[in-house]
Amino acid sequence: MEEGEFFGLLGPNGAGKTTLINVIAGLARADRGAVAVMGADVVSAYRRARRMLGVVPQELVFDPFFTVRETLRIQSGYFGIRGNDAWIDEVMHHLDLTSKANANMRALSGGMKRRVLVAQALVHKPPVIVLDEPTAGVDVELRQGLWQFVRRLNREGHTVVLTTHYLEEAELYCNRIAMLKAGRVVALDSTKNLLQTFSGLEMRLRLDRERLPEPFPARVVSREGTLFVLKLDDFRHLEEALARLREADLKILEMELQPPDLEDVFLRLTGRDSPPHGKSAGMPS
Repeated sequence: MEEGEFFGLLGPNGAGKTTLINVIAGLARADRGAVAVMGADVVSAYRRARRMLGVVPQELVFDPFFTVRETLRIQSGYFGIRGNDAWIDEVMHHLDLTSKANANMRALSGGMKRRVLVAQALVHKPPVIVLDEPTAGVDVELRQGLWQFVRRLNREGHTVVLTTHYLEEAELYCNRIAMLKAGRVVALDSTKNLLQTFSGLEMRLRLDRERLPEPFPARVVSREGTLFVLKLDDFRHLEEALARLREADLKILEMELQPPDLEDVFLRLTGRDSPPHGKSAGMPS
């Protein structure tokens, strides 16, 4: 993962995403190989590695005896930082926590607790931020505010590593993506290249007759009367398909083209029958 990039780590449940994050964070030790954070080995230089890293875990872990502000001050203390209330206030402002600064942690909703987890990961201004399912189970408003803040940190030079089941988030924010399956990397490339290499086009087509000319340069995903949902490998096959329809004197009454998306890449590479959260697989017939 390159310094300053927004990196996505995707894969089905059990692929090894959280295990990898636990190794990076020092919560688990790798059987072999080595991991370094900004040049600091997570085993031999663990203090420096921890200081470089801020992790937002999947689980809602909190201490029920403190307020939000006290929680963030205590978290700062773990890194030997005092008197950073100005930064704590800024983090709370961007995560919409200011009104809850003096509320006890156990009185917060699940979404608010997750915001505090994000704030805890940022109190020591780490150059590397790891977000493990940061928007799972939170409202749309928080997602938008969180991503605005995280993108700002990335623009300022922070490296961001994201795992998410919401593929549209990875597609929108990540510059480069690694896809895991059973603990192995099955794809590692820029988001743009993954979409161009592994994904295809889906076309919803209504014709004036209930047939397609043979041979046809597209796979029929579903059909209902004169309505066809077709899968094409790329735009070249789209032109071939339209040409075959013209040659067969078939009229197009309705056409809709679905561009490549990360969901299709994910399904191809991980062999899943259904997509993760977010979009549904395929187009409605």
